Amino acid sequence: MSKSRQKVIVTGASSGIGRATAQRFAQEGWDVCLTARREERLQQVRAELAPGHHIVCAGSYDHPETAERLLAALQAEWGHVDALVNCAGVSMAAAVIDSPLEEWRKPLDIMLNGAIAMTRLAVPLMPDGSRIIHVTSIHGERVENRSSAYALAKSAINHYCRALALELAPRNILVNAIAPGFVDTPMSVIDGVNELQSEWFRQNYIDGHHLPLKRAAQPEEIAGVACFLAGRDATYITGQIITVDGGLTIGF
Repeated sequence: MSKSRQKVIVTGASSGIGRATAQRFAQEGWDVCLTARREERLQQVRAELAPGHHIVCAGSYDHPETAERLLAALQAEWGHVDALVNCAGVSMAAAVIDSPLEEWRKPLDIMLNGAIAMTRLAVPLMPDGSRIIHVTSIHGERVENRSSAYALAKSAINHYCRALALELAPRNILVNAIAPGFVDTPMSVIDGVNELQSEWFRQNYIDGHHLPLKRAAQPEEIAGVACFLAGRDATYITGQIITVDGGLTIGF
């Protein structure tokens, strides 16, 4: 196997956008490091990938030992990393005032702190021209009831990307974010109900006027944008938040 193959870390790789991203990068000839909480699911994803020198490292992003084990594996197996695609996400609704603080802040602990930990791990292993891509959300600019911590985490990661883009520009490491709208993933299922199949979604976004393309995205459509941002045609894009929402945020 060629040593020139590029290497990418994909967080949240066990399902949804992360899984689709891992599959797309492997199809494009990259070696993929799959990381998420559930070992069994990661092994299933690895079995589906196009052949390569792929790595699995399971663990929770809010536990420092996860980053330590991942760093040891990357140093031993690869020695360098060409891209980080941070897809890890968690949907946890909590009242902004009345919920216990430790419950309310879980999205920040997992998504924001996890993004920071993975970035600090990856950057020292990155050569000139590497890429960092964080999958955030249109919630970085907009909010829903009981989603304050989720929106705050996504907004913070957007600004983190901009700050990273400035600081890493001298090393020619490009940093961007992708902000999806509705995406058909397991996170669309809330309390056993898929919101994309609900009457509320049909009335507002299919029969209604709020979503011009009148459908949710497929995870592969977000993965394609990530692959573009990591590729040779995106060498002059940095510090940007790329909205991929079917036109959801362009109107009233």
